[in-house]
Amino acid sequence: MKIHLQHGRDGLDVDVPGENVTVLRPQFVPGLADEQAAFADAARAPIETGPLREKIRATERVAVVIADGTRALPSDRLLPWLFAELGHVPAENFTVIVGTGTHRPNTPEEIARMVGAETAAHYRVVNHNAYDKTTMAEVRAAGDGNPALWMNREYVEADRRILIGFIEPHFMAGYSGGYKAVFPGVADLASIMHYHRAEMIGHPRSAWGILEGNPTQTHIRRMGSALAVDFLLNVTLNHQQQITRFYCGDVIAAHEAGCVFAKETAMAACPGRYPLVITTNSGYPLDQNLYQSVKGMCAAAEIVAEGGEIVTVARCNDGFPSHGNFAAMLAEYASAQAMLDAIYAPGFHLLDQWQVQKLAQVLLRARVSLYSELSPEQACQAHLAPIGDLGVYIRQRVAELGAEAPIAVLPEGPMTIPYLNPCKS
Repeated sequence: MKIHLQHGRDGLDVDVPGENVTVLRPQFVPGLADEQAAFADAARAPIETGPLREKIRATERVAVVIADGTRALPSDRLLPWLFAELGHVPAENFTVIVGTGTHRPNTPEEIARMVGAETAAHYRVVNHNAYDKTTMAEVRAAGDGNPALWMNREYVEADRRILIGFIEPHFMAGYSGGYKAVFPGVADLASIMHYHRAEMIGHPRSAWGILEGNPTQTHIRRMGSALAVDFLLNVTLNHQQQITRFYCGDVIAAHEAGCVFAKETAMAACPGRYPLVITTNSGYPLDQNLYQSVKGMCAAAEIVAEGGEIVTVARCNDGFPSHGNFAAMLAEYASAQAMLDAIYAPGFHLLDQWQVQKLAQVLLRARVSLYSELSPEQACQAHLAPIGDLGVYIRQRVAELGAEAPIAVLPEGPMTIPYLNPCKS
């Protein structure tokens, strides 16, 4: 069976032999026929709130938060439509904040590509910096076991706040979108570290497709709502990066409506586990580094057999990446269990520990092999088995397992979240 895998910008084709291959994709939803018109309709008749243009006066300062360059958010289309809808507000009143969280700042070239050249030239666009308190202001004092919450000063001092994002299943928060744009997007490092503490990330309900009782999502909403948000602009996307639906209006109501749609279209029931699962990390921009590619591994881990194998196909052209502690932590510990023991030790707090924790949990369940642009030495440093020729490797593994062995393929990686449903046949 020839299968097209999302990989980098162009994807790649691979032959998967065998007599029992299951391909798991999200339900394909066609893009909207007229995205701009659909946005205008959603902005003028939003969910559980008033029309967007009636919320903001011409004299008010408006902060607009978008995702950084590791997300497939079509900001280059959404921002011009937003500005057109708010045509009575002058361009100098807007500040577009790139919600980097703890990620590196986006370069001017990346920003121009993300938001579009016209927006970059005529509107103020700034990177959030979680590491620099001088660029932030305190919005909530320490209490209830939480550190003081600081947020980007441009966001704090704005008269009005708009969050832009897209909704898909998320391996910790249940779903992306909603308040996640602002927390952890524009929060301070200490608050982000506390949010990613081992007990919260390791909680069984901090998982794909779960909102109710998910401590990670609960914390996002509590921190994200520390300052009033005036409007949510969330979308769902198909694998062609086309917008399939708009969810605009009240942050909670609009987000939850989008999550219902995402669950219906992006989650796939499986009757059992598979000894071999082939996954991607959804291609560009999510597969630029190994840190993000843990998400595709986590999606596959939902259905891989104990002691089975996950084959991950991700470019990782930006390395581990070079910033943060992800690479150093992987190199420091000899095994996945040693990683978890260190992370759960009292008083342990280190940037990027949450992604190491998630990877370690996957490694305790299955062998993980990696086809990427990382060197074999780098892959081994991450406790992954490097793959040279992908086609040859898959043929060898299928031959070893036997032609009748069940194999699952996630061509779009975490755009499809499989889950066990023994009644599914």
